[in-house]
Amino acid sequence: MPSAVIIGAGPGIGRAVARRFAREGLPVALIARSEATLEASADAVAASGVRSVSLTADATDETALRQALDEAAAELGPPEVVVYNAAIIRADRPGELSVRGHLDAWAVNVVGALTAAAHVAPAMTARGGGSFLITGGMPEPKREYVSLSLGKAGVRTLVELLDQEYGPSGVHVASVTVAGPVAPGTPFDPDDIAEHYWRLHAQPGEQWTREVVFRGTP
Repeated sequence: MPSAVIIGAGPGIGRAVARRFAREGLPVALIARSEATLEASADAVAASGVRSVSLTADATDETALRQALDEAAAELGPPEVVVYNAAIIRADRPGELSVRGHLDAWAVNVVGALTAAAHVAPAMTARGGGSFLITGGMPEPKREYVSLSLGKAGVRTLVELLDQEYGPSGVHVASVTVAGPVAPGTPFDPDDIAEHYWRLHAQPGEQWTREVVFRGTP
């Protein structure tokens, strides 16, 4: 049976997206760095009555991430949709962050998504389709958030590159660019944002879009 995989299944968008796909009856694999995060997200998915599996992996650990993706497929079936939601979100101005800090942020914000896509998309093309969706942000770069602005610009470019590589074979690669701080009960409620991931996944091929910019609900 097709499944959904959420990488970065923590509170906020990751957990809300997991619930949204579970409502459609898809078994959900939850991948995050900590057991505590996974436990809370698994409880949220359980309310939908679908199967789920929780797997620990750091998005910057290529071996661990690939292994988690393989375990998810073995437990729940091949993924019909993979959502990459891992990110390092912090404030830093030009010159404030060390080279190591920038490399660490880039590894999570961009390279982890590339690793995941390169691992799952070829199998999606062999099956005739699927969706690979990435959480974007920072539609306009801000000097107060240098590493995040650079990372989300990288996500935008990565989506284009992955679409060039896998789109012609039926894999819908897209991003949901969130233009504000996410919190329940605000214009950037994670449940409202999660709806856009489902809409992207459900889009017919002739209507595919590569980016949705979410600027908050009225």
